[in-house]
Amino acid sequence: MRRRLYLMRHGAVAYFDAAGRPVDPDDVPLTTEGRAQAVAARELLAGVELDRVIASGLPRTLETAELVAPERPIERWPDLREITGARLSSIPPAQLEEAFVRAFHGVVPNDKRFLGGETIGGLFDRVLPALERLVADESWDTVLVVAHGAVNRAVLSYALTGERRFLGRFEQAPGCLNVIDVGGADDLATWVVRAVNVSPSDLAHRATRLTQMEEYWAQLDVGEGGAPPSPTA
Repeated sequence: MRRRLYLMRHGAVAYFDAAGRPVDPDDVPLTTEGRAQAVAARELLAGVELDRVIASGLPRTLETAELVAPERPIERWPDLREITGARLSSIPPAQLEEAFVRAFHGVVPNDKRFLGGETIGGLFDRVLPALERLVADESWDTVLVVAHGAVNRAVLSYALTGERRFLGRFEQAPGCLNVIDVGGADDLATWVVRAVNVSPSDLAHRATRLTQMEEYWAQLDVGEGGAPPSPTA
């Protein structure tokens, strides 16, 4: 009997201030839009009985989970935190745009570093054991996991291929839901990916045709010298 995994990306946040300068991504809260996206997901899941609710533990996932499932306790799984980049100043200015807009293009090699920081392989090293631990626990039937764009891509890629093969073109809109039915821990053949990037507040994806990384690049003020004026980790 398959069990149901609702894999969600947190709602919208602002990674740059009004001047286009990066802020610490570990501390950003949801924006007004992000909270509305979480409420829309709650309405979409109305009537679904969740046995467990899991979040990465970063404020943006905790706030999303609290809005989506206000009656449920939230488990914090730090292994599901977002992939981390280096300081933007460590990336040569001429390579910065390419690093942003092509961060998740195509099949991304395991040795590629996200914005000069953590590798895709390093992401798999912590996300896949967490996924396997969750699936091995047979005490639940339906679970909500609120995580991040790269984390969700890793899970979806593994669910489809059964390998550490990162399919970067899985776009993950803020507040989106993915639906995966899972079998046993050792029975990937019975897994079914039922839905990807369902945006409850914008089902037809009318708001944009840009990827998230393209949108972030458009928001970043790189200054006249081609480097961000106030780089952050």
